[in-house]
Amino acid sequence: MANRNDIQEKLIKRAWEDAEFKKELLANPKAAIEKVLQIQIPDSIEVQFFEETPDKMCFVLPVDPASVTSEKLDSNGDFEPQSMYP
Repeated sequence: MANRNDIQEKLIKRAWEDAEFKKELLANPKAAIEKVLQIQIPDSIEVQFFEETPDKMCFVLPVDPASVTSEKLDSNGDFEPQSMYP
């Protein structure tokens, strides 16, 4: 099973190499990811992809583990929406 970091690296590399994919990833990330990874992301999961620029920084505030039930945590105790990852 791929993990979140592996998937993110794959998507970033593809976006850097393929301008059309990058455009689609930013406009409709869920559809772009489903097509490239050949997976179905549940309707209950919202996907956002942001592009940093030299004058724009993006940060992600991870989910608070205390607010997630144990079955949604991976073996390291990190939140992983497992249904997204093949």
